[in-house]
Amino acid sequence: MEKTGVETLGNKNRTLRSVFIAFFCAIIILQNLIPFLGYIPLGPLDLTLIHITVIVAAFVLGVRAGALVGGVWGVITFIRAFVWPTSPLATIVFINPLVAIFPRIMIGVVAAVVFRLVLSKTNKAFAAMSLAAVLASLTNTFLVLGQIYFFYQGKSQILYHLDAQALLPYLLGVIGTNGIPEAILAGIIAPLISMPLIKKWDFQK
Repeated sequence: MEKTGVETLGNKNRTLRSVFIAFFCAIIILQNLIPFLGYIPLGPLDLTLIHITVIVAAFVLGVRAGALVGGVWGVITFIRAFVWPTSPLATIVFINPLVAIFPRIMIGVVAAVVFRLVLSKTNKAFAAMSLAAVLASLTNTFLVLGQIYFFYQGKSQILYHLDAQALLPYLLGVIGTNGIPEAILAGIIAPLISMPLIKKWDFQK
């Protein structure tokens, strides 16, 4: 039985979608393997660029794909904490899968949901993407640092010999020096990359 035009188009769309997901996952892997492509080392932590790839995937492909691509990053982060850590801190905190994986998944979820919600209200794609990218980036920051505080507040002496009272100010400082610049960067770069992709391929129509 011959396939109808609609069925053929649907199959092509699903195939192209799978290709895009594989493409974004490949970029995530390369960003984790090639120095300075995904992380810019700054002292004990890193200025992260990989979240932008996850956000773009979420804008173009939707919630599930964004969560999947973010999850790939999270799994790599978890594995690298044991075999090839990006910083001394990674060997301590990212061996916990909740810290390593869950925040990365939520980047894709928050980016896609906020983008579509704001777009439906304002119909201004660039502004919707910028806001969604900033919130998705901050979601990752707050979930990672919040869980570090939750899990290590009684063991903060292992985090660069910080005492319990110094841990919270230290994490708040990381938000200012790393989290906010990462969010601003995502708010600018993610829409610039995503807009042309969505104009040509919008898998969420």
